[in-house]
This record gives sequence, C-alpha cells and structure tokens, in this order.
Amino acid sequence: MKATKRPIYAVTKWLRRQPPKMKLFLATLLAFLALLFLRMVVHDHDNLFVAAELVHALGISLLIYKLAQEKTCAGLSLKSQELTAIFLAVRLYCSFVMEYDIHTLLDTATLGTTLWVIYMIRFKLKSSYMDTKDNLAIYYVVIPCAVLSLLIHPTTRHHPINRILWAFCVYLEAVSVLPQLRVMQNTKIVEPFTAHYVFALGVARFLSCAHWVLQVFDTRGHLLTALGYGLWPSMVLLSEIVQTFILADFCYYYIKSIFGGQLVVRLPSGVNSGYLEKFDQNVI
Repeated sequence: MKATKRPIYAVTKWLRRQPPKMKLFLATLLAFLALLFLRMVVHDHDNLFVAAELVHALGISLLIYKLAQEKTCAGLSLKSQELTAIFLAVRLYCSFVMEYDIHTLLDTATLGTTLWVIYMIRFKLKSSYMDTKDNLAIYYVVIPCAVLSLLIHPTTRHHPINRILWAFCVYLEAVSVLPQLRVMQNTKIVEPFTAHYVFALGVARFLSCAHWVLQVFDTRGHLLTALGYGLWPSMVLLSEIVQTFILADFCYYYIKSIFGGQLVVRLPSGVNSGYLEKFDQNVI
C-alpha cells in the first residue's frame, strides 16, 4: 500500500507547487484528453446525456442510503436539494410539452427521490440539519436565473412561456450546487456519503458537458443553429461548462483523498471560496 501511495503523494505534492496558470493548463489538458477518450469509446453521444442522469440518480441514491441508515443529514444543503427539485420540475414540465423521451422518465425518478430527500431533511432529520452552515439565500440564485431566462432563451417555435422556462431550468441547474459548496466551505470537512454524492454530481455535469461539446464538434456547429439563434446556443454551452468548472476543484480533492486512503475529504480554506465570494459580491 505504501508503494502505491508514494507516487500519488509525489504527484499531488508537485501539483501543489505549480502556479495557478499551470494548474489551469493541466486541468484543461486532462479535460481535453477525457473528451477525446469519450469520443472514441462512445459512438452515440446521446448516451452520455443518459449516463449523466443515471450518475445523478446514483448520487441521490447515496443520499437516500445516508439518510435511511445513518439517520443524519449533517453536511447536506437543503437549499441545494430544493433548487434541484425546482429545475427538475421545470425541466419535467418542458419535457412533457416539448419533447417526451427517456430523459422524461429519468427526470421523474430523480425528482421523486429528491423530494424524498427534502422531506427527510425538513421533517424527519431536522435536528441534525446544519441550518447555520447552509446560509446561501436561495433568491440569490433563483432571481438572476429568472432574469437571465427572460433576456436569453430559445428561439424555437414553442410557446414563449415554455421557452423561457426551459432557459430557466438550464441556468438554474448550472448553479444549483452552490449552496452545497457553501456548506462544505463552512465546515471544511466532508463526510463520505456527502462527498460521494457531490463527486457523482461532478461526474454527471462533466458527462453532460461532454455530450454537448462532442455534439457540436461532430455536427461542425450545426447543432448550435438547431438550438436557435442569438445568444441562446452559446449560453447552453456556457452553462454546461460552468457546471463542470464549479465542481472541478472538489473532485480533485475527492480523488486525492480516495487515493490517499482517507474516507473523509478535508478541504483547504481556499477551495470553492473564490467564486462563491465573487457570486455574493455580484448578487448583493
């Protein structure tokens, strides 16, 4: 075990010494290689989107196990779960009126389990809920997304309200994890099941982002025109990239902890704090 740990410690130690620009370059290179690998392995890129939703459902399943077996919701953000329920409900409605497919079934299952998690946190396990740590107000997230959806939304032939709602759920999904990151930023220590859940979210967001990026690449940009005109196609891609970027640093510390044989993820003070502070400054 020690022999396997030494190379990992050497690599992580080397990464810590690198300047931010080098870390950004390495992260971009790793993401590019991962996209290249997925493009060679997965022939139908729509499967990546299905895989993203399945991974998200797996993450929710881990939360269900935590709540049912350990009888505690410590470390979980109720606000993130409520934001997730909101964008899933809106996306489910849009799926019914715009395009009914397998994603509708997956969203239905995920919404049901998310509502169960919310019920458990609000009522059954309320005493273990860390209310003071979950201190990012929901309206700081919802209102900017609502305003943005009014300004930038699809230009398809669907009803304007449905197009605005679709844009709203895309924007809200991109930032719904922010309250959970705030909780982890405040506690600095993330217990195993919560860490597994957030890591599953990170993997799901990356697969979803890979789906869109590879689709645009394979269609030589024609997918963007199929989504509509104006700023909307670019905002779809930007939202996917933002989702992936938000969780990237946590996933790094999660993988580092797993390879280091640690069940608990310990976050340094700088993790997730930079963009959360900028977010607060922009909305307050």
